Amino acid sequence: MTQLPILPILLPLLGAAVSLFVEHRRIGTVVQRSVAWTFMAAIVLVAILLVLRANEGPVLVYLLGDWPARIGIALMVDRLSALMVLTTSLLGVACLLHACSGWDRRAPHFHALFMLQLMGLNGAFLTGDIFNLFVFFEVMLIASYGLLLSGGRGVRMSAGLHYVVFNITASTLFLIALGLIYGVFGTLNMAELAERVANVPPASLPLAKATIGLLLVVFCAKAALLPLYLWLPETYTRAPAAVAALFAIMTKVGIYAVLRVSSLMLGNDAGAMAGYGWDWMLPAAVGGLALATLGVLAASRLRVLVAYVVLVSATTLFIAFGLRTAGTIAAGLYYLVHSSFVAAALFLVADLVRRGRGDAGDALRAFAPAAGVRVMAGVMFMIGAISVAGLPPLSGFVGKTLLLQAVPEAEIRWVWPALLGSSMLVIVGLTRAGTRIFWKPAPVQPSPPGDGPRNARGRLRLPETIATMLLLSYGVAMSVTPGPLTAYTRATAEQLLAPATYIDQVRGALQQERQP
Repeated sequence: MTQLPILPILLPLLGAAVSLFVEHRRIGTVVQRSVAWTFMAAIVLVAILLVLRANEGPVLVYLLGDWPARIGIALMVDRLSALMVLTTSLLGVACLLHACSGWDRRAPHFHALFMLQLMGLNGAFLTGDIFNLFVFFEVMLIASYGLLLSGGRGVRMSAGLHYVVFNITASTLFLIALGLIYGVFGTLNMAELAERVANVPPASLPLAKATIGLLLVVFCAKAALLPLYLWLPETYTRAPAAVAALFAIMTKVGIYAVLRVSSLMLGNDAGAMAGYGWDWMLPAAVGGLALATLGVLAASRLRVLVAYVVLVSATTLFIAFGLRTAGTIAAGLYYLVHSSFVAAALFLVADLVRRGRGDAGDALRAFAPAAGVRVMAGVMFMIGAISVAGLPPLSGFVGKTLLLQAVPEAEIRWVWPALLGSSMLVIVGLTRAGTRIFWKPAPVQPSPPGDGPRNARGRLRLPETIATMLLLSYGVAMSVTPGPLTAYTRATAEQLLAPATYIDQVRGALQQERQP
């Protein structure tokens, strides 16, 4: 059990290596998929064990090579990181299943890149060191470049290159911020940074604020917070369906980083740095929520609409975490898990619609998919739309209700109108999309060029259908039995708001590791 923290990183790394080996040997697709599924099953099992272990309370610490935390790679597992690893793993199962319907054969090195993507995501959630957070960010991003650009041309290539340039720029700022942090505080370990930030001398306070502020800007860029969100809609729209579904968790990495840094280093015990950054992140989140909602209303394609739904969920999470109470953070964590699954499911539904309508694609115009696709895709879209809009009785309603109930009384006057107003407009946008796509039956005769699909329209493939239903079933399960997850997120929020306990547990674990 002491090796658990390293396994969510080590397993996908080995999976990527084995996938490249069997691919190089020109072994059949069945063997390549068997390798991927073997490692995927192991990752899910380890993620479940991590959650069970983290729920016991103490923070798990793992020092690679038994190097001291100051100069080595320290992995730390608490309730939050374990929850994020499990969410990523469950999402990865559905994305891999969807890709195995045939797209993995068209994308070079798909399984290796997919495993490296999981490695980067899991590493970012588990690391206890900001420099290694940068390293895992880069692993995740490099794999995403390959997944996004594989087999791409035209508009997908253009969107992919914009995505690459934006993230390289953000990574450069990240490196600059790391150098400044080490120069100001003398360490990059998060637990040690928490103590040094709280005791920063008054003369160094302006530089310390500028340094932490730059770090927060980088995280907000990864999370697509206003005004650094323009890269997301086009990138997610052009990505292959399985890749776009996996990308639904990537904005959550930036949000996770903001939550981790703000709770550990900028909490109530941080002295002059307490609460730093939220005075500008909260207004940016409200403005981003408004613009994302307008994007849902103005979308001309279903996948564009879903991309803006991802932005709506990201800005909602910023608001929940920015209120900095145990109730709002717990509700936000529940909403984070829900929104990752449902947004990913809607990307897969949009792909079913696109193939079922031929040349009409996923454009929001009155033309239904083929009869074999229409009913199933329509039902799945309805379930996803109800959930993501926050209507009862599904998980979106549970998450938003918990959040509204937990809002401090002094903040109700602006939080409730923002959240309820955006939910109402999202409902309008989703209703408009559903009626335009699914209500008008397909014409018997082919339409003239430009007025309808001219190519043969596809049928449902079983792996794609099962993958979409699996993601939706996650949300249904969260709404049917919300108790265990809400109890876990509540305990997670309380752990985050007690950074002193976290630091003491990490110190104690480090001392035990160093004992012969």
